[in-house]
Amino acid sequence: MVFVKATADSEAGLFPSSDLLEAMGRFNEALADAGILIAGDGLKPSAQGKRVRFDGDSRTVVDGPFTPAESLVAGYWLWEVKDMDEAVAWVKRCPNPMTGPSDIEIRPHYELADFESIMTPEAEAVHGRVAGKLAGK
Repeated sequence: MVFVKATADSEAGLFPSSDLLEAMGRFNEALADAGILIAGDGLKPSAQGKRVRFDGDSRTVVDGPFTPAESLVAGYWLWEVKDMDEAVAWVKRCPNPMTGPSDIEIRPHYELADFESIMTPEAEAVHGRVAGKLAGK
């Protein structure tokens, strides 16, 4: 998963220039043409979001905005690549997604095999049902 980190500008709701919008569109098209783009989108500022805090059985809803901006996510892609090196190579081709300095973070997903040492037959059955439902979308 590839995260475009937020900036003060993205948190203020400032839109990119039309040139940047076109450049990002071409980059997304290249990702799709290469067969690695699964999903991606931009996120509205955190002022329009909420967080749900968990503490045991308690749930507390907290309204945005959240700070600091650079710890937030402004957008994301979900890619299927062979390894981290390929993901880094693609990110290096990306136009700067913000008008000033910005960061893109790349994080691998866990797979069910990663939980093999703690997976019970019951948990495996539930996860198998969920995977089947997602595949049937």
